[in-house]
Amino acid sequence: MLFLVHMQVNIPHDLDPADAAALIAKEKAYSQELQRNGTWRHLWRMVGQYANYSVFDVASNDELHQKLSALPLYPYMTLEVTPLAQHPSALAPN
Repeated sequence: MLFLVHMQVNIPHDLDPADAAALIAKEKAYSQELQRNGTWRHLWRMVGQYANYSVFDVASNDELHQKLSALPLYPYMTLEVTPLAQHPSALAPN
């Protein structure tokens, strides 16, 4: 199942900079692991924002929830999730 996920990150300004840097490093490592194993198919930055649009390929809603809630920055995110389906006019399957 494919899902489009919009992630808006809002790290509190009063979070210790060292703690923020550690969270960001963990987030990068985890996101790259998911990209390597094919779960996180696409990752696109929103210009001028601490936000992204991503495409996830998972077996279920529950699996997506597990992957997203395991993100180190999850407590500081606002997420919008949209299930995706193959468009009948698409030239190639996604």
